[in-house]
Amino acid sequence: MARILVFIALLATAALPARAALNVLACEPEWAALAQEIGGDKLKVSSATTALQDPHRIEARPSLIARARNADLLICTGLELEAGWLPVLQQQAGNPRIAAGQPGYLEAGALVGRLEVPERVDRSAGDVHGQGNPHVHLDPRNIARVAVALAERLARLDPANAAHYQARQRDFVARWATALQGWERQAVPLKNVAVVEHHKNLSYLLHWLGMRSVGTLEPKPGIEPSAAHLARLQQQLQTQPARMILRTAYQDERAALWLADRARIPAVVLPYTVGGNAQAGDLFALFDDTLRRLLEALR
Repeated sequence: MARILVFIALLATAALPARAALNVLACEPEWAALAQEIGGDKLKVSSATTALQDPHRIEARPSLIARARNADLLICTGLELEAGWLPVLQQQAGNPRIAAGQPGYLEAGALVGRLEVPERVDRSAGDVHGQGNPHVHLDPRNIARVAVALAERLARLDPANAAHYQARQRDFVARWATALQGWERQAVPLKNVAVVEHHKNLSYLLHWLGMRSVGTLEPKPGIEPSAAHLARLQQQLQTQPARMILRTAYQDERAALWLADRARIPAVVLPYTVGGNAQAGDLFALFDDTLRRLLEALR
């Protein structure tokens, strides 16, 4: 009889469904890629935006609301990057797990040192972020910091797989540290190189590499380039030259090409995030390709 009861118990256990993977919704592709690195097959990961979308401006469409409604973890940059759409998404989703302050919400920007924090916010100055520049992922050292916090949060939400998340985080951080050393060796020629940016979304990249921004195509953050501003910028470059003009995959090429033609310097399109071009298929490839493009433009 005892053997029969044990056999029945084993059959019942085998019939139980395996625990479903955690649903992770990332606001941006870089955090989706990082979640996949840390979680592997224990997560079902998607991104609210693509590399060809401005992360400041998207719509909370019904399909996105449905994904947010089912999410166990929402990971976003924060620092007001998604201020135009994330509150609406959270409200419409009606998912208390991913509300601000809950374990199911992780804000990457709060985990790293911030650049360009304004002393005061004056909207006449354009789309200025009161908590600092939010494009933190383009300093790879920030990626490593967020990876540690993400593994801890996943372990909290899914303690049965805590060892899995911690092991993958340690492996990722080790591989990332090796890649970082290689990137910094490659990037030595870029130190002190002057550039023009389309928008102030490359500040962390430039800070990490020791490059200098001497102007932006936008007259004010979030304001599209005007002919008058571009003409002034062209004149400025005659006395304060730059080596290249940088824009990201989601930004209009016309202003960069116009200025590049007249200033006789290359216009460089950077992937900005995972999926920004065919080469930037993951986080490692994102920085590989970014450095390759910068170094090619310098040569």
